[in-house]
Amino acid sequence: MKKLYYPSAFLLLLCLSSCSVIGGIFKAGAVVGIIAVVVVIGIIIWIASMFRK
Repeated sequence: MKKLYYPSAFLLLLCLSSCSVIGGIFKAGAVVGIIAVVVVIGIIIWIASMFRK
């Protein structure tokens, strides 16, 4: 099993360029950040609506 693991990991590292990997990480971070902001704003609106009743 280990004999198969190392060459496949090495091949994966050669196929992926570092720029595309970093770009993917930043795109995922931007999406997660946008979702977090929307959730926080939703919670603030929900709490504000509880106090208005």
